[in-house]
Amino acid sequence: MNDIAPTRFKWVGTRPIRPDGVPKVTGRAMYGADFATAGTLYGKVIRSPHAHARIRSIDTSKAEALPGVKAVVTAKDFPDHKFEYIGPERVAQNFWHMTRNVMAREKALYEGHAVAAVAAISRSVAEEAASRIAIDYEVLPHVIDVDEAMKPDAPLLFEDMITRGIEPAPTKPSNIAKRVEFNLGDVEAGFAEADEIVEKEFKTAAVHQAYIEPHACVAHFDADGQAEIWASSQGHFVIRALTAKLLNMPVGDIRVTPAEIGGGFGGKTIVYLEPVATLLAKKSGRPVKIVMSRDEVFKASGPTSGSSMWVKIGVKRDGTIIAAEGEFKFQAGAFPGSPVMNACLCAFAPYNIPHQHTTGYDVVCNRPKSAAYRAPGSPISAFAVESVLDILAKKIGMDPLQLRLKNAARPGTPMIFGPKLGHGGYAETLEALVNHPAYKTPLGPNQGRGVASGYWFNGGGESSASVQVNEDGTVIIATGSPDIGGSRASMALMAAETLGIDYSQIRSIVADTSSVGYTHVTGGSRVTFATGMAVVEASKKVVDELRSRAAMIWDVDVDGVIWEDGQAKPASSNVGDFQPMSFKELAAKKALTGGPITAAASVNAGGMAPGFSTQFCDVEVDPETGKVTILRFVAAQDVGKAIHPSYVEGQIQGGVAQGIGWALNEEYIYDRQGRLDNAGFLDYRVPVASDMPMIEPILVEVPNPAHPYGAKGVGEVNIVPPMAAIANAIDSAIHRRLTELPMSPPKVRAALDMGQADD
Repeated sequence: MNDIAPTRFKWVGTRPIRPDGVPKVTGRAMYGADFATAGTLYGKVIRSPHAHARIRSIDTSKAEALPGVKAVVTAKDFPDHKFEYIGPERVAQNFWHMTRNVMAREKALYEGHAVAAVAAISRSVAEEAASRIAIDYEVLPHVIDVDEAMKPDAPLLFEDMITRGIEPAPTKPSNIAKRVEFNLGDVEAGFAEADEIVEKEFKTAAVHQAYIEPHACVAHFDADGQAEIWASSQGHFVIRALTAKLLNMPVGDIRVTPAEIGGGFGGKTIVYLEPVATLLAKKSGRPVKIVMSRDEVFKASGPTSGSSMWVKIGVKRDGTIIAAEGEFKFQAGAFPGSPVMNACLCAFAPYNIPHQHTTGYDVVCNRPKSAAYRAPGSPISAFAVESVLDILAKKIGMDPLQLRLKNAARPGTPMIFGPKLGHGGYAETLEALVNHPAYKTPLGPNQGRGVASGYWFNGGGESSASVQVNEDGTVIIATGSPDIGGSRASMALMAAETLGIDYSQIRSIVADTSSVGYTHVTGGSRVTFATGMAVVEASKKVVDELRSRAAMIWDVDVDGVIWEDGQAKPASSNVGDFQPMSFKELAAKKALTGGPITAAASVNAGGMAPGFSTQFCDVEVDPETGKVTILRFVAAQDVGKAIHPSYVEGQIQGGVAQGIGWALNEEYIYDRQGRLDNAGFLDYRVPVASDMPMIEPILVEVPNPAHPYGAKGVGEVNIVPPMAAIANAIDSAIHRRLTELPMSPPKVRAALDMGQADD
């Protein structure tokens, strides 16, 4: 499936037992809520019951007078920040917004918005104190839906918000925070050449990452101004940086220790509780623990955006896609920052389309601020794009995989965001499914098959690692990447391969912010690629040091020593007749040859290769109830080189499972007052085991030459195709095109009742 000859490795590509398995299955693993120190106080956040309300006043005096209450904080205790956007546009941050999301100031902008917090000696005292805080609200009109929020007469969340990205700038404020636009070629000319054109509108509901573990942290603040935080997150260095920024503290005065993480999927890359707990700890002089309830997780932490979209695609009769256009309107939640730019850039990325145009709108509304969710933005736009492609394939009588294969983006294909595609892998995923024996199997009544593809950039960036050699030949690897996808195992595999020693001799850990160099979040499918580079670089330094130690022992020049199979060997017979020295032998002599053998490496990794996934599924639709049963799901993904294939397969299966939930059941449901009706797993319907088919992952390996072992990120693109694949399968089964997510039984039943056939 690729032109690069496969390289045989001893450890990379094997499936050893995960190093974190035993502590987790025995219950000894420490998660955020498990940490506590002597004298720890219970923190409680007071949250707005209103979707939109001006905060006239907050009286905390009765709460502060309650015995057992040690601290109370409101927005006035937090420093304010300048209104400015910092960083690259796709991931820009505005700390004026962020500090108001952590603690509401002028207004509460969604139900669940934090307004105050208390720290007390027990949960019951904290809850009693919370009930004594008197907050005077002026309830304001609210807006939930993105289309409604864009109307000229919609209630404004910010009376002075002028849309960015429009020249000349509008003079009238609106809820549209930003407009983005991207062009390639000339879409009008392209559509003029097309023989068949389909345009359609779509809507998707906001869905939550639905991680099992709620947000939790413990913070301690010493009298000398030094703070410590223990937190469950996808990036403890980012927790440190954001907490320091929001509290105006030096970064070096905060130490963050990572806990195990019970799921994140992008939703734990930002801060909610950590600055609040740290400020309560500072005021009380005691450690403070805050743990969100499940209700708070749904109401106050970021789901991904809901959307309203329009897509138009034109093809020639031979299946050549000639032009494509899309408009994507995303709910940002209460503050700007939806992934609509990603949606615009990823929408048509799998295809070589000469004429493209995408427009995106980032729209605030009275919901919790959106947060990343696995390939943020891409699954949403793919639902629309891949659905329209399915309609076109049926119109021209072409197999949907063959249509995609004919138009597949390949190395050198121009991309709408500027550069040409640098790495292949997409066509190979299509070929894997074309040749899959199940793809041509016949289907029964009310059954259908659907195909869809997806793209994700994958990330690189800053990572650090250290390698320590012990005197018995064991090795400690420390990185700064929280392990949410098997990174401890993959780091150990790459180190074992580089050092030439047994995987069992390596202990892989995640170190705190004071014990290893800066490492960006575990997100963007960057860890195995970028942090893996740092591990390999540090391991190479250790190898060089071991060669130097062997050269010292043999009294030869270091250039005369090579490293093979975990041994130092003379480079040739000219160097001398020396017996090879093993890693373990050299480790045992380290005190006599120069002392400790350690190495560290930091990288700002570039050269990441994008991820491609193509999937097909078979469904059966019950015409009486509208229930959709998934019979088969096959997911082919370009994985570069699978460092630990079992983990890669698990990532693919997990992404598909979440995509199935997104497609069929999951949604935020609000009442007329803008209050969330289904803030819990009983009513927010995530898939359970009985909803799942067997998910067959196919690992397509097109190695990335920019990585020493060919790795590409694998954690995200797998969630991009499922919603469209299922929609396309439903259409094939009942000849009804569903354009709104979730495609729950009532919506399927309604489509059948209305008798609306596909275009």
